[in-house]
Formats: sequence, C-alpha cells, structure tokens
Amino acid sequence: MSLLITAILFALLGAIVFSLIGLISGTDETAIMVPLTLLVILLGAPPAAVFSFFMAAVLAKHLTHAVPTALMGIPGDTTAVPLIDHANTLRRMGMPHIALRKMISGGIIGAFIALPTAVLLGQFLGQFADFFKSSTGIIFTLAAILIAFFSKGKWVSVLMIIPFAFFIKSLDLVSFSILDKHLSISFFLGIAIGPIFCDLLFATSSSARKTIERDKAKEYHLAPETKTWKGYFPNPLKILTGRQQVFTSITTFISSLSFVFSPVGMTSLMGEIVGSRTKGAYKKSTTSLAVMNGVTESTYIAEVIIPLIAFGIPLSPVALGPGSPLFNAPPVFTVDPINNLHTYLTSWEFFLYGAIGLIIASLIAYPFSMNYARKASVLVMKLVSQEAIVAMFIGLACLLAFHEAQLVGIVLTFTVAAVGGLLNRILGIGAGVQFMIFYASTWIMMTLFGI
Repeated sequence: MSLLITAILFALLGAIVFSLIGLISGTDETAIMVPLTLLVILLGAPPAAVFSFFMAAVLAKHLTHAVPTALMGIPGDTTAVPLIDHANTLRRMGMPHIALRKMISGGIIGAFIALPTAVLLGQFLGQFADFFKSSTGIIFTLAAILIAFFSKGKWVSVLMIIPFAFFIKSLDLVSFSILDKHLSISFFLGIAIGPIFCDLLFATSSSARKTIERDKAKEYHLAPETKTWKGYFPNPLKILTGRQQVFTSITTFISSLSFVFSPVGMTSLMGEIVGSRTKGAYKKSTTSLAVMNGVTESTYIAEVIIPLIAFGIPLSPVALGPGSPLFNAPPVFTVDPINNLHTYLTSWEFFLYGAIGLIIASLIAYPFSMNYARKASVLVMKLVSQEAIVAMFIGLACLLAFHEAQLVGIVLTFTVAAVGGLLNRILGIGAGVQFMIFYASTWIMMTLFGI
C-alpha cells in the first residue's frame, strides 16, 4: 500500500474517531489525544500517516467540540471554555445554531491559514536549530518557568518546579533500578490522565466526594434545527460575513506566529480584542465566536508544526501536551537524541500530509456538525456515559503503560497521575507545565544535586 493511501486512511480514522469524541462534553485534549496517538505510533504507522492522523484529529475534535459548547452551554473541552459566555448569549437569544455555525466556520478558516504559516515559520526558525538542540536542558527549564508563570497556578507552579522535578527523577531512578531502563511513555500517560484520575480519587474519598457531588441531574434545552443552505456541504465563507472573515483571518495568522503561548490564553485574548471593536450583542458574540474557534485551531496546529520542523523538541504548550507523542514515543520517537517527525519528514511533507489530515477532517466533521449537530447531541446525552469514556481512556493508559514496562509501568503511571492530577485540580499546575518539568527534570537534578 502506498504511503499516500496509508496517510489518507489514518486521516480518515482520526477524523471519524475524534469527530465522535468531540461531541462528548468535558473531554480533555491531552487525556484523549496522547493515548490514542501513542497507540497509532506504537502499532507501527509510518511517520507521515501519524502526522495526518494527528492533524485530522485536532481539526475534527475542535469542530465537533463546538456542538456541546453552542447547543448545551457546556464546554466541549478545555479550549472551548473561553467561548462559553458568547455561546450562552446567543443561546439566550434563541440562536444556538447560529453560534455553532459561526464557531466551526471560523475553525475551518483558522486551520487552513495556520498550516502554511506554521510551515514557513518553522523553516525560518530551523536556522537556529543547532543552538536549541545543544541547549535543551536549560531551554526546557527556562520554558518551564515561563509557562508556569503564565499558567493558572502562576506562583505555585513556579515554586513547584524543583519539587516536581525531584519527584519525577526519583521515580525514574526507582524504575531504572528495577528494569535497567529509563521510562518515558508511563510518565507521559500519568501526566495526561492526571485530571480525570484525580476525579476518580475524589469520588472514592469520603471527605473530597462532596466537591464533585451534584444534587440533581443537569437539564438541557436544545433549540430546533434550521437549515439555510442547499446540499450537504455548506460553504464556510458564506456562513461568515466579510467582516468576520477578515477578523478571523488576521487573528489566526497572528496566533499562528505566537507558538509559545497558551492556546486558551490566545483564544481569550483575540476574542476580547475583536469583541471590544464590535458593537451590538449579536454581532459581538457571532464575530467573537468565529475568531476564537479559528484561533483555537491555528494555535493547536502551529504549536505542533513549528517545533517539529524547526527544532525536533517540544517547545510549546501543545507540543508538550496533546502533541508530545509526535516528539517522544520510545522506542519509535525520541528527543534525546532527536529522532522523531523532525527527522523523518521534510517541510514539504509536513505541508502535504498536514493538508491531507485537514482536508479529510473538514470533509467529515464540518458537514456532520452543520447538518446533524442536534441529533448527535441528543444521542450522546442519552446513550453515552461520561464514566464509560473516562474508564476507556484509563484502560487505554494501562494498556500502553503495560506495553512499556509491565506492572512497573502501570504503577508508575498511576503514581504520576495521582500526584500530577491533584496538583492540577487543586493548585492549578497544568499539564503543560508538568510536561515541561518532566523534560527539564534530568538537567535540573544534575545541576542541583549531580544525579
């Protein structure tokens, strides 16, 4: 089978799977994308197919996450949180379907602007790759401090860098003494599933359970579907006004260049800037939603592609979170030495196979969301259990950890998940900060203690 056909098939797989996952509210990108991407890599998919799979997954997830966000007023995932206020404004006006259409049409535009922008910027920054590769330890440490400072936890995130690095290195030394090899995947999985594993721990604790208990089930009211276009595939340029197209194009281009900043932060910032320049509740909300979902797409795509092309090491929040397996998935991909997609694909191939993923995701997720959003939401709310989804990803994490290090891998994963999850949920030390500390832990411990 040719590489091109293989990439298309994997892009189809990513688009279909993540279109369905995006309908389930509250799914965390890192917790779901890391295990599934790792699985694809470890099953032996070619690097080009892995990249097409990931690009299709990113776009599909962020198109269909608009469905619960717009129609039910609950965030489809963490990047959808900044969109809630504007989505609720349109829901109160009786126009959640308008919110949905603006969001996903903006997302389509953002994705296809981000891809060529990120490839070109990655090529330019590649001139400095030797410096970054030779200074990875201190770069990871400085990046950890920077990301921690601008994260939700801020000062506590900065203060916990050395203790968490000590914790990571201690576990690494213990596992090495048992297995005579250093582990990586189990640490990744532990950080990725930490928040949802923490919720499970809360549920088993008599003292913490009350923080997640609810007196009654939530009620959702869905507006009837209306269709204002002919055929199955609407034109996103006709869904957005000319002004919305211009704002979305400009903001997604700018956010594609700022690859070291938080996607949630950039989404909020660009939405506020555009919203402050738009009068009228309806125009302000629809324009902000188009812009914000476009920025969500552009930041995710650029923050993976730019570090992959330029450096081969994860130097952005997305590269450290959902995109981390593309950089480091031993024994297939590694960052020390650099042997990952940076090594295997040229800039042209990143563009080609990225475009394959985005096009296929657009052909599947966009018309699906536009035509069947309400029906799909009803089915998900009635038939899909949130607990079953959590259990599925916990089980997948166990499978991958066992594949790496048998029982030691599983215990290590849950140990990291428990500590990292509590730090995330209680202190606000996000997964991106924890991933960066993981990468920096060896240099930090060597510098401070000589180990």
